[in-house]
Amino acid sequence: MTQTPRPLLITDCDEVLLHMVKHFGTWVRETHDIDFTPDGADFANSMRRRSTGETPTQAEMWSMLGGFFPSEMHRQTLVPHAAEALARLSEVADIVVLTNLLDSCRTARIDQLAAFGIHHRVECNQGGKGDPVSRLVEEHGNPVTVFVDDLAVHHESVSRHAPQVHRLHMVSEPSLAPSVAPAPHAHARIDDWREAADWIAARFAAGQPAA
Repeated sequence: MTQTPRPLLITDCDEVLLHMVKHFGTWVRETHDIDFTPDGADFANSMRRRSTGETPTQAEMWSMLGGFFPSEMHRQTLVPHAAEALARLSEVADIVVLTNLLDSCRTARIDQLAAFGIHHRVECNQGGKGDPVSRLVEEHGNPVTVFVDDLAVHHESVSRHAPQVHRLHMVSEPSLAPSVAPAPHAHARIDDWREAADWIAARFAAGQPAA
């Protein structure tokens, strides 16, 4: 008799499970003398050199992100209620953390999450998340799946590659959330893990793919 696979939660990490932008902003100010005021758009456009007011190039921005990950990841802090929500949901579902970092950062991310009591499979990705989400769903036996991410581009990608997946838009940074519009390709927008856990659990209990 074939066993029905457990539901699957695929969640992003930065600005979903862990705060990142505010700590990155502190670091680039201390290290590069740059003011960082994120607005949910391009990172480089949110940066200004304090000496000249100029915006760093895209290459310079990516270099700074490379300087933050993984050597400065210890600065990051846990999003309120995230660990408790994952613990609750893990009772009924498998959980995968799908994070857009270089593969070389995977061990650092696993260790970082473990320090906060989060012990789940971690997969690194570069680019759109639709294809890796589709592969993970198939690997787990095509269960009812929920995807959580802070970036609209990834919800669009998942909607194309895995339209049966329930998509929850979450921006857990309070200073950033008001300036970020709900992702058009997400099924819901919830920025608090207590409410989000209820929404996710309801999708699992219903046992139906996304419409």
